[in-house]
Amino acid sequence: MAQPAGRGVRERAGGPDVNSPMCPSRSILEHVTSRWGVLVLAALAERTYRFSELRRAVGGVSEKMLAQTLQTLERDGIVHRDAHPVIPPRVDYSLTPLGREAADLVHSLARWTEGRVPEVEAARVAYDVRRAEAS
Repeated sequence: MAQPAGRGVRERAGGPDVNSPMCPSRSILEHVTSRWGVLVLAALAERTYRFSELRRAVGGVSEKMLAQTLQTLERDGIVHRDAHPVIPPRVDYSLTPLGREAADLVHSLARWTEGRVPEVEAARVAYDVRRAEAS
């Protein structure tokens, strides 16, 4: 069973406990599973991208949000930023080994989500009908 640790961090027998409000794993989980984090990781799981290519691959992301997402994932050791000293500047983004591991997990979740759209949409319709009938 989890025991209290310093500053409100609860740990499981094997380490940090994501269910603890102060656990540092929560911010990592948030970065990896955020809307743009998942999509960036899924794209980078395929190959290395330049910023503009990645922005096109991750449809709908603004330049600002992509830059923030990449910076956060780079800080967490998940994304590698390779700035080439050339004119015009060229920056490539790829996954670190840690990032590859995370990307494999979220990529599976993304593919599962794509494959389950019909079931989820049917469940939503059924829910909406039940709610409408109850009111």
